[in-house]
This record gives sequence, C-alpha cells and structure tokens, in this order.
Amino acid sequence: MQPLPASGNGAGSLPRNLDDPRLFINRELSWLEFNGRVFEEALDTVHPLLERVKFLAIFANNLDEFFMIRVSGLRRQLRARIVELSADGMTPTEQVAMIHKIVLEMYERQADCWYNDLLPKLNSRGIRVLHDHELTSSQRERLTQYYQEEVYPVLTPLAFDPGHPFPQISNLSLNLAVVVNDPEHGERFARLKVPDSFPRLVPIPKDESEPGATAEFIWLEDLIAANLSGLFPGLDIVSVFPFRVTRDADLEIEDDEAEDLLTAIEEGVDHRTFGTEVRLEVDTATPDRIRKILLENLEMEESQVYAVKGLIGMSDLMQLTKIERPDLKDPPFAPPVPEALSDGKTIFEAIRERDLLFYHPYDTFTPVVDFVRVAAQDPDVLAIKLTLYRVGPKSPIVDALMEARENGKQVAVLVELKARFDEENNIAWARALEQAGVHVVYGVIGLKTHAKMCLVVRRDEDGIRRYAHVSTGNYNTVTTRIYTDLGLLTADEETGEGITDLFNAITGYSRKEVFGKLLVAPGRMRKEFIARIDREIEVHKAHGGGYLAFKMNALVDRRCIQALYRASQAGVKIDLQVRGICCLRPGLPGISETITVTSIVGRFLEHARIYYFRNGGDEEILTGSADLMPRNFDRRIEILYPIRDAALKDLLLNTILRTHLKDNVKSRRLKSDGSYERVMPAPGEPLLDSQAWMLEHYRALGLPS
Repeated sequence: MQPLPASGNGAGSLPRNLDDPRLFINRELSWLEFNGRVFEEALDTVHPLLERVKFLAIFANNLDEFFMIRVSGLRRQLRARIVELSADGMTPTEQVAMIHKIVLEMYERQADCWYNDLLPKLNSRGIRVLHDHELTSSQRERLTQYYQEEVYPVLTPLAFDPGHPFPQISNLSLNLAVVVNDPEHGERFARLKVPDSFPRLVPIPKDESEPGATAEFIWLEDLIAANLSGLFPGLDIVSVFPFRVTRDADLEIEDDEAEDLLTAIEEGVDHRTFGTEVRLEVDTATPDRIRKILLENLEMEESQVYAVKGLIGMSDLMQLTKIERPDLKDPPFAPPVPEALSDGKTIFEAIRERDLLFYHPYDTFTPVVDFVRVAAQDPDVLAIKLTLYRVGPKSPIVDALMEARENGKQVAVLVELKARFDEENNIAWARALEQAGVHVVYGVIGLKTHAKMCLVVRRDEDGIRRYAHVSTGNYNTVTTRIYTDLGLLTADEETGEGITDLFNAITGYSRKEVFGKLLVAPGRMRKEFIARIDREIEVHKAHGGGYLAFKMNALVDRRCIQALYRASQAGVKIDLQVRGICCLRPGLPGISETITVTSIVGRFLEHARIYYFRNGGDEEILTGSADLMPRNFDRRIEILYPIRDAALKDLLLNTILRTHLKDNVKSRRLKSDGSYERVMPAPGEPLLDSQAWMLEHYRALGLPS
C-alpha cells in the first residue's frame, strides 16, 4: 500500500486530483481488517463462551471463502501475467505478498485464542476436546470400536511412488500425509483423506457410570492417526502430518455461451472441487521434505504455503455451537407480532392503510411469510412474482409459492442460480418449483439478480391492486434471525408499477431504464445516487447544514467515493457506517475531514442498507439491496426504493440509524491509514451497544400507527 501523502499546502500536500491512488484503501486489505474485527469478537468476554467459539469458526470460514474467491482472482492475474493495479495502486504480486504476511499473523492469533483461551475455558465448563494421549483406557476402547465399525471401512490410503500417481486433492478436504517405513524399500509417502461423511469432532461415547464432562470429543484426524497401523500392516508409521488445499471456487460461467444455464451451473459446482490450487495449509511441524513433495506435485509455490500451529480448518468448531448448553449461549428472544397486524385486520387491509416497515430480527419475519402464504390461499389473488437469491434448505416461502400454483394462481419466480455457494440449494429449488408448475426463470444474461422483491396482484373491491414487499435481505427464515435487515410492505401504486416493469424486464425483454420511484441497476442507479450527493453539495453551498448518513455493507465504488470526497470538500458533514470493506479514507485534510466511518460487528450481522440525504430539510431516505460497489451498479440487478411515510422516515433516522451511529461498545472507527480503533465513550457518556439496545427497546417503541 502506498504511504499517505503528507498534509499541508507544500510540495508534499494531499493531492487535489481525486483519482490519485493514495486516496483509496486496498479492497483486499480492507476485507482482512473486517475479518480481524470478526476475530476480535471471539476474544470479547462479553459474549457467552460458545458464542465466542462461533465467532472463531466464522472468522476461519470467512478466510476460506476469501482465498477461494478473492485470492484466487489475484492468482489468475499472476498466471496470465496481467498487471491490473488496484484502486490504491498495488500490483497483484504486491497484494498477494501482503495478504500472505497478514494471514500468517492472523493464524498465530487464531491458534493462541483457541489453545490458550477458549479451549481451557470450555474444559472448565464441562466441554472437552481431547487428543489421543489424553484418553482413558475405557474411552480409547470405546473409540476404537467406533473406529473399526464406522470409520475404518471408509478409509482409502493412497500410496505415492512410480506405480501410484499423486492423488487428486479436493478443495478444503482435510488430509493426512503419512510417512511409513517399509523394511524392503525404506520410507514411503501416502495420502489419507479424512472423510467428511463423519463429524470432524467425534463425540466420545460416554459410560454413564463415569462422572465427568457433559460433552467430550476427539478430532476425527486424531482418531484416525492413532489407528493407522491397521491401514499399513507390516510397516512402521514414521510420522503423520495434516494438510489442506484450498482451490479456486469462483465459477466462471459464460451465460451467453451456455446452452442451458442450469446445467452449466451444475457442471461448474462439480468443477469447483478441483479448481486451481490457491493455498496449501500445513502444520508448523511438517518437515521440509513433506512440504516439498506436496508443493512439487500440486505445482504450487512456497508463497502459497500457510503454516498453521495445531488445528487446520477451524471453521469446523461451529459443531460445538450445536451442544445444548443455553448457559453458554446468547439468551433467545422472540419478537412479537407488530401491533399493526394484531388487531384483527387482514394483512392486505393493514398494508392498504399504510406502509409497514420491518427491522429484522428485532421484528419477526412471520408477517412476510404470512404475506406470501395468505396470497397463495386468497381467492382474490391473481398472481405472485418473487425473487429468490439465498433461500436456504427449508423454506415456507417456497412451500407457499407451490401452494399458490396448486390453487391456480399465476406464479413467476426468479431463482438466482449464481448466488455464490448457494448454487446447489437454488438448483434444487428451481427444479422443485418447475415440477409444481411455477414459471421459473434464471435471470438475465451476464447479470446476477440480487434485488429482493415480491409482487402480489389482487382483485380488491375497488379494482386490481398491487401489493409489494421489498427488502435488503433474502427470503430466508434462518438468516432473518441473525442478519439485521429492513423490509417494506406497501400498496403504493407507483412502487407497484415500477416492480411490475422490473419483473417484466427480468422475465422478458426490455430496454426500459426508468422504473417509477425505484433506483434500478444496472442502468441509472449510480448516476441517480451520485446526483443526490451532488444535490446535497449544492444545497449546502446555498443554505448550509448539508448532511449525509449512509449505512451499508461495503463501500468500494470509486465514483461514489469521489462524490463523497467532493461533498466533504464542500463542507457537508458525512457519517458512514460500513460493516465490511471500505476503500474511502476518512479524515484527510482538505479531502475527507468531515467524513467519519464506523463499523459494527456484533451478535447480528449488520446487513441493512440505509441512505439518508438531509436535502435542506426535504429529507430523503433510500433503502434496498445495493451496496456502493461496482458489482452492484454494473453486474447485478438491484433496487433502492424511497421511504415515503413521514413516521417511517423518522423511525429509520432517529431510532435505527442514529442509535447505530452512536454505538460506543461494538463500533470501530476507521482511521485514514486503513486500520480501525474501538470507539470509546466520552467522559460521562453512557455505554451504548446498539444491538443490545434494539433488543431491549426497539419493539417496545412499536411500529408507527
């Protein structure tokens, strides 16, 4: 990363050219900073113990996906000898080297957190993860029986010698590099895959007569390593070392060349298992000769090796969070049904009276499910149209759509097959919906459909009316309990017309660019969004008091960042809350000194998007599916929609947005060098954990009525 230019007005002053790469933070390094904030939650003793384990598992899983998608992209550039500079001016080689350095440091902190903090505390609370040498003779006997009956028949040792080629190593599979000594031929190398058909943490069968821990486990690879002699009879086991290969898992599907997109995606998912090698993880104790065998045969470079102290693949720690120990988890909560829907009115009557805003998980997702379910059963409903991006393995929404078709309604569903790592789920749902007679489309060539919207067409007493649900989040009943998202139910005619036109554009052909009140991408969204920032600049110049407050998942788009820089240079005050990647540098004199950037990582994944423009008192609030990223503007179908209702605007601004902006417990502030620091309360200022506050107070406020 290039150093920040010096401040001041001399030769070393900050550049006035807003294209200067020194004004941008590297995207990949910003993401690593975000994952570092996730890791900090694993260290935070405010969380119950198993919640801390969950954060450590999420941190590890995030890293896996980062290598499969982002690092693999950089590696593709290196192989093709493409030198495409990042926004901050770094080459792919420089980025890969920096990532390697940072991730190795992360691995050290990860191991320290697990072995010296979480594991001892779990042990003290009756949850023990043991190694073979820690087992009692009785435990070892019971585990040996389990191994012989269940695991041993599945194992397949693969030798490597002139008569046996080096075996294929599948993506993220855990393997054992086994060195054996043959009396006739000397040392030999074999690879043994740890089967993923068994839980990685094997519960140790408990003898009820024995006192002790409430839950005890052994790692599956430890159990296998302790019983290797049966797989290599007559040979001495010299050493055993775990390793894992991460491969390029970014599907590259040329939509316009694929005769059948669904089949192409299925084939791509299968190919993902053996994509190009990106990362080799080995134990720190693995000797150089074993590393050399792996590197030469995998055709990898030393710079792709990541030595891990102890446990490889810590995402599997998520298994521990399934243990029934409510004393070690966050207390459950059940948000009530909003008053606007609990006074005997039908959901359609309630929506006709006024727009309904939901802030999940503090608001229950049940009304959204009911909206689709009631529509499926209502004889006056003529048609339902809906987009599915990440729907999950079990879905009452999909069940309702199939019921609607059985009831003779017109049902059209856009199933986004290219939702990364959810392709298999979505393929299964697409086939099930098609079999039920639903009109299923897979999207527009070259684009992902990321917009979250549902349209219900109903014959009311006064004529045909369109009811719509638009959201920042997916139609997934699981993630709505752990992601913070906004959803709006409305009968606004102009909004309904815009969504109708957009569905027609997705399912048919259209060159339409204006969709009523909606900002739609690709097309005019970036232009219209930046126009609103420019409007704020002009209003501030004329009357003062300019203010922007945006809450989003990521800020990467160069043109949006430059517009925010221009607004700051004009004196507009700007509060940004960006959960993940942020490429804007705040606090640069003469460039961004009126901009503050914070990030919240806590119990829930902050996923809502809120874009507030003061506009001289004629306030405008947009929300929807789009972050400020090139992919959202240029390569996805997205929507942002205005909040019309004055009371809902007040709720969004003064209760939701301002509370999160004032967080001084879980919030971190971005510094101009790209690092983050915790926001600390001022002297005498009370502590405010915005998510905890929402859990306690938000529902008590009630929806505006």
